[in-house]
Amino acid sequence: MIQINYRDGRPIYEQVRDGFRQLILSGVLPPDSKMPSVRELASSLAINPNTIQRAYRELEAEGCICSVPGRGSFICRTDAALQARRAELTEKLRAAAADLRALGLTDGDIAALIKEGNE
Repeated sequence: MIQINYRDGRPIYEQVRDGFRQLILSGVLPPDSKMPSVRELASSLAINPNTIQRAYRELEAEGCICSVPGRGSFICRTDAALQARRAELTEKLRAAAADLRALGLTDGDIAALIKEGNE
């Protein structure tokens, strides 16, 4: 489900958050399905439960999951989360495109790079 790469420069909680976010937004984890408990996931990944808790808090703040006291965390309806993520990535793409233009690439070059990434 989620894999941790210790050579990745990102903190572990970000890897967990991003892994679950990808699974949720792609539909692999459908709405209303139960997330693994913090202890269960921490044990299976052999990492500190506080790390999982931080990833879950961020996913909840993004609207990807909802916590129900005494029952656990569940996947929320993701329309708002999907729109927020799309807006975030669009802004990052715009910033990257501006940086590439500053380095001398044309819009055609940038479009070719994007198309290349889809193949």
